[in-house]
Amino acid sequence: MDEFYVFHNSQDIYYRNPFGAVKCGSKVFIRIEAEGCSEATLVISDINENLVAIPMDFSKGKEFIKGENPSTVKEFCVELNLKEIGIYNYYFILKKNTSYFYYGNNKDKLGGVGELYPSNPKAYQITVYKDFKVPEWYKEGIMYQIFPDSFYRGEPSSGTLFNKKNALIYSNWFDEPIYIRDEKGEVIRWAFYGGNLKGIILKLPYLKSLGVSILYLNPVFESSSVHRYNTGDYLKIDSILGDDDDFKELCKVALDNGIRIILDGVFNHTGDDSIYFNKYLNYDNVGAYQGHESVYFKWYNFNNFPDEYDCWWGIKSLPSVNELEPSYMDFILYSDKSVIKKWMKLGVSGWRLDVADELPDEFIEALNKKIKELKSDGVIIGEIWEDASNKVSYNVKRRYLLGNELDSVMNYPFREGVIDFFTGKIDSFMFRRKMMSLYENYPKESFYSNMNLLGSHDTERIFTILYNYTCNKEVAIGLLKLASLLQMCFPGVPCIYYGDEAALEGGKDPHNRKAFPWGKENLNLLEWYKAITSLRNRFLVFKRGDFQFIDLHEDIICFERKYLDEKVIVLLNRNVTESVDIEFKPCFKGLREIEDILFNNKNFIINDGYIKLSIKLTGNDIKIDKIN
Repeated sequence: MDEFYVFHNSQDIYYRNPFGAVKCGSKVFIRIEAEGCSEATLVISDINENLVAIPMDFSKGKEFIKGENPSTVKEFCVELNLKEIGIYNYYFILKKNTSYFYYGNNKDKLGGVGELYPSNPKAYQITVYKDFKVPEWYKEGIMYQIFPDSFYRGEPSSGTLFNKKNALIYSNWFDEPIYIRDEKGEVIRWAFYGGNLKGIILKLPYLKSLGVSILYLNPVFESSSVHRYNTGDYLKIDSILGDDDDFKELCKVALDNGIRIILDGVFNHTGDDSIYFNKYLNYDNVGAYQGHESVYFKWYNFNNFPDEYDCWWGIKSLPSVNELEPSYMDFILYSDKSVIKKWMKLGVSGWRLDVADELPDEFIEALNKKIKELKSDGVIIGEIWEDASNKVSYNVKRRYLLGNELDSVMNYPFREGVIDFFTGKIDSFMFRRKMMSLYENYPKESFYSNMNLLGSHDTERIFTILYNYTCNKEVAIGLLKLASLLQMCFPGVPCIYYGDEAALEGGKDPHNRKAFPWGKENLNLLEWYKAITSLRNRFLVFKRGDFQFIDLHEDIICFERKYLDEKVIVLLNRNVTESVDIEFKPCFKGLREIEDILFNNKNFIINDGYIKLSIKLTGNDIKIDKIN
């Protein structure tokens, strides 16, 4: 293919204006530069994937010489009026002499600068959404995720540790978690630490000292398992955790301390050992497994009654439900005694949707609407592992971020990018590209509401990953400090997985769900977390500020935040052995001084608007000044 100069950058407002996702009804201006081309055509697919070819205008009088190349480079432009919500994709066809060429997104499909193709170009994305607002208490909060069994055991007001059928209780709070399986690998007996709601109430002062304002609880409803994702009864608190009064008290005391509660909504499947399916006859009612006369029979899909039925990922203990079955919708959403209504009246402020890509868009939209009816500032978060703006599930383009469904999503791409950077798999330039792709594709309200996590109940512990990479605990602690600082300074809602602030270790499930190490915390790391959460809570710039990356060095992530008269530059050096000398000019004008709050690192110079400094941050070099 002939090589010639062509340039379009979807993340530069000179070439696409405005930046990123746009509200429905917006006009979008698109420009491309091309050397020696006589025609340019924009090919755009609408929300129904119909292709439309739009001739682009040649900007007369805009011819210029590019670099040392004497050839003429022309500018072509077009203005789009995007009236319907959905995902639009576009690329360019260029005519040079008698030949046609294609220009589209880069092969990584990360947006920004594209490339030429002989055919079948990768397309750029424009997200068009209905305007929406995420409540400030969520968008500007700090979240803490608790796996209830493993956090803290308080004296229960009702129920006991020993009233669950076939349950095993660890004799020591610090025992390693285990699963007791049969020869087929099925769990036949669940082991519990006995953490409960009273324990969480007792530790609310600790959480407040950590700067937390949002608690996300893994499932709390009655279940036979320790993880409780196989719901037995949506309307009951699991007896090991407590009862409705305990939950009501938790919500009240938490709110008195400025902390909101978010529950895990597991609405794609129930447990087979549930009041609804009742496979093992542990409930005094007729479950779907007993026959057609059950009021719950239509909730499930039986292929060959009773033992062949649809289930989540083929796991027989998790029979899938028909979410759009009217009686199920009534039970979860609409009736006077619905699941959502009961727990929100008791104090819940939002829901995290388990396996959101398994839930129909219609169900999520109805759930969003009902949550907002019950609490105008209620929130709904989706478990999505990829870019949520263009997720395809079961051959359906999902509509999560278009304004009617999710307020926020779990930002696993952020976690992946952070880990890959600090373990040397990618450099800072690729980290910037990955994050800018999300920034470009997500509505700004969604991007600033992303649930930015470093770990969860479904992943290995962040400290374990970094320790396995470095083989040195002190260096791993240093890298975790940098990763957590990045998390607190980045746009979005930082989420701390319980115990990460104490350097809790753990590999894959169940070891990532072990008991909190009360009395054995890494106090240095814990004080670090308190300092950086205080930093975030102290300055609005970290919650609301504009955001701009600066490319400096492969080992250094650098970005700026700006809000009103607050301006901050964040620099993170992953190289634990070498300092890096850098010089750069800030993007945001008016930067007058640098308040080096955390590091006591005074070796920087500001001259004629340029900043020059040497940055070296190894595990033991990171220090903390008191932050009031």
